[in-house]
Amino acid sequence: MARNRWLIWTAGMIAAVIILASFMSRGDAVLVRAETAQRSTIRSVVSTNGKVEPLENFEAHSPVATTVKNLLVKEGDHVRRGQLLAQLDDVAARSEAAQAEAQIRSSDADLSAIGAGGNREEVLTLQSDLAKARTEHDAAQRNLDGFERLLKEGAASPGEVLNAQNRLARASADLTLAEQKQKDRYSTPEVARTQAQKSEAEAAYAAAADTLQQLNIRAPFDGIVYSLPVMQGAYLNAGDLVLELADLSKVRVRAFVDEPDVGRLSPGDKIEVTWDAMRNRTWQGMVNTIPTVIKLHGTRNVGETTCVVDNQDLKLLPGVNVGVTIITGEHPNVLTVPREAIHQEDSKTYVYQIVNDELQRRYVQIAISNLTHVEVTSGLQENAIVALSPLNSKPLHDGLAVKVVP
Repeated sequence: MARNRWLIWTAGMIAAVIILASFMSRGDAVLVRAETAQRSTIRSVVSTNGKVEPLENFEAHSPVATTVKNLLVKEGDHVRRGQLLAQLDDVAARSEAAQAEAQIRSSDADLSAIGAGGNREEVLTLQSDLAKARTEHDAAQRNLDGFERLLKEGAASPGEVLNAQNRLARASADLTLAEQKQKDRYSTPEVARTQAQKSEAEAAYAAAADTLQQLNIRAPFDGIVYSLPVMQGAYLNAGDLVLELADLSKVRVRAFVDEPDVGRLSPGDKIEVTWDAMRNRTWQGMVNTIPTVIKLHGTRNVGETTCVVDNQDLKLLPGVNVGVTIITGEHPNVLTVPREAIHQEDSKTYVYQIVNDELQRRYVQIAISNLTHVEVTSGLQENAIVALSPLNSKPLHDGLAVKVVP
């Protein structure tokens, strides 16, 4: 009997503990953070880095090995189109130009002689030889005519007539040669060679003139001398940089977009440019080129996109590294919730709305997002309170009793 009473008492205690635990579990609400769904402007952005480049740039390089004769500007100078900026030593180039010019004149003289049949002395000699040949030919012809009449009269022998014929033949040959010399004084290869010499001399003169022009460096447009790595009197090798000039009223910003974000870019997307040296300043632009190839940039695979930025105050300098924010989407006055409130399961998106201190699953449609918030297009009302995360490790689920912490 006592044993039965002990068993009944034990069973009762166990049941009471179970009932109490169940009651306590229902009243033990999970502490969660929460936020209200509100309307605001949301922007979807790609944040990256970029580099400033001149939009219109001129680099002057030394065309030959020489020295810096005169520097007429310094870094930072504003210059006008056509202004003389620097002079490099041009003695050697002037000598080459003079030699080429002399060769041109010599070739012109040769071609003139070819056209006239030779130089003045040669022409006079040829004319004299031709006159002598004609005189001899005429005399031989008269001599032959005379002997032929005498032969008919029996006053001359056939041998004398033959000698007269031979004399005429020699005179005719000499006359023909003299006429040929005057007509075709130069052969076709000789003419071609002289013409080639003139062309070569003209090319040499053009090259020397171009070198002379490059040795006197002038501004091709209005701009600023932003790089001047040489000093007056310095020696330069061919190809060495002398100065860089740019119109910095507008600059190009080249942004390096990581490969996963390249597909989000569209022409015309707004761009905001910042520079650490001027933290309170933002420059505006828009995407004008879309990457066509992915390149290795340091350790990153990136696509390069560019934009043109107005820089009338000339604060952005070529070569500086800048921060770039590309706005790929912007929706004003839309309902947004923190990204932390969004959950996905079986390709469905939902949030946990807090109603009467209890979680209720709400399936939603979402649009653009940024690093902190997501746009909700349907499934949730404005000012709805959505759960973010619990303060302990207990998972959230539909119907869970919760208490919002401040």
